[in-house]
Amino acid sequence: MGFTAGLLGGITLTSSVLYLSLAIHQRNRIHQASLLQQQFLLLTSIVQRLPERPPPPRYVLDKPSIVETVKDAWNEDIEGAVRWAQGVKWERVREGLEARVVGMWRRAKEGMKESP
Repeated sequence: MGFTAGLLGGITLTSSVLYLSLAIHQRNRIHQASLLQQQFLLLTSIVQRLPERPPPPRYVLDKPSIVETVKDAWNEDIEGAVRWAQGVKWERVREGLEARVVGMWRRAKEGMKESP
């Protein structure tokens, strides 16, 4: 290994170890800061009650999103289709189809007899 390769390898190794250690240290400090904030809020809420949040504005409660509107329309269509399928007399549908098939079969037989 030459001088240049050894120097670059050493610099790379040193800088990567330094970067990783600083990143871990920063994450630990952020975590400690959030823990301290939580503890502070907990301790101050024992002594002083936190004010309750005001209710959200009425326009936020009343206005559904476009996605919700589309979902409601889709659900109404599905409910209508299910009600229609439940209201159909399937025996009558079967009997009607059988009658049509029998009629077509008779016409086909009669057409075969008349062709010779």
